[in-house]
Amino acid sequence: LIVSFFQHALNSGIRRYHVAPVLCQRAKVAMSHFEPNEYINYEKLEKNINIVRKRLDRPLTLSEKIVYGHLDDPAKQEIERGKTYLRLRPDRVAMQDATAQMAMLQFISSGLPKVAVPSTIHCDHLIEAQLGGEKDLRRAKDINQEVYNFLATAGAKYGVGFWKPGSGIIHQIILENYSYPGVMLIGTDSHTPNGGGLGGICIGVGGADAVDVMAGIPWELKCPKVIGVKLTGKLSGWSSPKDVILKVAGILTVKGGTGAIIEYHGPGVDSISCTGMATICNMGAEIGATTSIFPYNARMKKYLSKTGRADIAALADEFQQHLVPDSGCQYDQVIEINLSELKPHINGPFTPDLAHPVSDIGAVAEKEGWPVDIRVGLIGSCTNSSYEDMGRSAAVAKQALAHGLKCKSKFTITPGSEQIRATIERDGYAQILRDVGGLVLANACGPCIGQWDRKDIKKGEKNTIVTSYNRNFTGRNDANPETHAFVTSPEIVTALSIAGTLKFNPETDYLTGADGKKFKLEAPDADELPKLEFDPGQDTYQYPPKDGSGQHVDVSPTSQRLQLLEPFDKWDGKDLEDMLILIKVKGKCTTDHISAAGPWLKFRGHLDNISNNLLIGAINIENGKANSVRNALTQEFGPVPDTARYYKKMGVKWAVIGDENYGEGSSREHAALEPRHLGGRVIITKSFARIHETNLKKQGLLPLTFADPADYNKIHPVDKLSIVGLADFAPGKPLKCIIKHPNGSQETIMLNHTFNESQIEWFQAGSALNRMKELQQKSS
Repeated sequence: LIVSFFQHALNSGIRRYHVAPVLCQRAKVAMSHFEPNEYINYEKLEKNINIVRKRLDRPLTLSEKIVYGHLDDPAKQEIERGKTYLRLRPDRVAMQDATAQMAMLQFISSGLPKVAVPSTIHCDHLIEAQLGGEKDLRRAKDINQEVYNFLATAGAKYGVGFWKPGSGIIHQIILENYSYPGVMLIGTDSHTPNGGGLGGICIGVGGADAVDVMAGIPWELKCPKVIGVKLTGKLSGWSSPKDVILKVAGILTVKGGTGAIIEYHGPGVDSISCTGMATICNMGAEIGATTSIFPYNARMKKYLSKTGRADIAALADEFQQHLVPDSGCQYDQVIEINLSELKPHINGPFTPDLAHPVSDIGAVAEKEGWPVDIRVGLIGSCTNSSYEDMGRSAAVAKQALAHGLKCKSKFTITPGSEQIRATIERDGYAQILRDVGGLVLANACGPCIGQWDRKDIKKGEKNTIVTSYNRNFTGRNDANPETHAFVTSPEIVTALSIAGTLKFNPETDYLTGADGKKFKLEAPDADELPKLEFDPGQDTYQYPPKDGSGQHVDVSPTSQRLQLLEPFDKWDGKDLEDMLILIKVKGKCTTDHISAAGPWLKFRGHLDNISNNLLIGAINIENGKANSVRNALTQEFGPVPDTARYYKKMGVKWAVIGDENYGEGSSREHAALEPRHLGGRVIITKSFARIHETNLKKQGLLPLTFADPADYNKIHPVDKLSIVGLADFAPGKPLKCIIKHPNGSQETIMLNHTFNESQIEWFQAGSALNRMKELQQKSS
């Protein structure tokens, strides 16, 4: 069957096993040191760009060049920003360990023998911050041995590279080894856009999308709009690259970038380091952007050379015209920021788009009743853990130490990778940060994703933390809904941790040294890259064998961590009638609310177990409580997952009603798998975040939006819903929803959707994976 499937591949739009592209005539350059036989194919990119430019007859943005340069059929693909669906051929796939479990389980279910494109797994999410780097890493290896073994053996069997625990955070590893100008990379983590700092189109997706690409199937993406951010002036003083994205987040809000690529351009770009550009692109996920990107320049060339990829830089120089925007290209929206006037910012609490100048935050906090005393300062994470970030933080710490001061707040440091850890140890930065009171954690995500065994407060205790992370939703870092988390640059975190209060402005305020004398911190200055070569540290990469067919992948039927997947049921051809409402959500509902992380991460490979966290963080509009909903069959209030399981046991279909930007945040597809597993059929909202909407479609659910957002108020938690007209389900055609109230009255509203023809086939088949199997069977 598999052989026949691949014989049919060329005619059905499904690609064969990955074969190195036609080699560039000008040079033969490997995509990475770890895949010496997989080559960068700028000539194909150039050819596709020229085809599309001739068709569109207009200058192209950089985003368009790289996206359209990866079209499966550039000659015939319909292209309209914000409207059409593109069929694309990404160059590679990257998966972090929490999402890789489900992605690899789905790939195993596909029946395919090997991935079709270069792919990697990165162990960074399952390491809990507790005692410090080495101890926490040893503990994680012991606790997660079953999962790490599964990922390592699955990688070996199916041709996927495996980065062991302790390697570092996926996005830093990608920047150091895999991203390059013009690459198209998809990753099963929402902060994959970090790679845009090296001029690549790097997009966060769910595991099912990754499976498509690994299976050699063209990947679908709605043709993105392009928002231009023109940078002028030059960063200086306490202002940093982080302040650029904090400012942009304040302008665009958490949904302002939805359906668009953020493309930075202008003369100010050259004042930002390559890793600084990555920081900006990374946090573009917080404004809902498809991805973010910078044009290829000398700062990227410098970084490529320093990370052992001078050959890629030389090749990029030859093709530079395709790695920058065309003169005269048009953006759908333009934002201008003068870097010379940009002040240090701090955003929060509870949402990453609530922007404040650092100079104002103390007064705002006092006015709003937010705690001004800082309990913990945390630097690092995938957003800000570069050599430059650590150096600037160390420069601040060194000044405090010279005056006999240490941090008043607790202080933690998370290196982004083993290479960064080893290099900052060699160059003394790590010791300076320890001396000022810091605890160096493992090379992992840690507190940024809730992997933090926090002991200094009790749950429910109101407190403030400041971080250099990217996300600060309620309870995200420590599972405490009363923790007020603010995000800012690492150097500002360090300064505020030394002062111990939000009321301190390092640009103007003075500290008192151990000798009683007042002094002011000078703006930090540090090298963007080490003067010596990077120290790679320990070797933590496992190459996949040339032939992994004999490798055994073990999933115990009694495991509480891993569970092989069963196919979801197909659509029965009927309308969805008299569905109960599991919950009508009030306000913000992120993927953290839908499928919490932290202690739940250990169940990411076991769908039934992790479904016990379904929507436990969402607020029920009926009673204003989290994880408390009315069971419409018993009239008793109980936990959301228990109620969903009861409905499933009784054979009753159910729906969820949501508000704006439903599913923002992480790319975790468990937020779509769980409602499907527990019997959900429809999610109706005012609007969706991009990745979550796609994930819902992939799992056979119907993500629908109110044609009139005011209709949200017509539905009550005690109502029943029917979605009618599914026999005529078609792209662009709204669906009818009949609301049945308990008093016998009815109302009819219209619901919109963004399904295209192939996505409707996913729904009809029960899931995208089911549809893939149907195509395999037809080709046999």
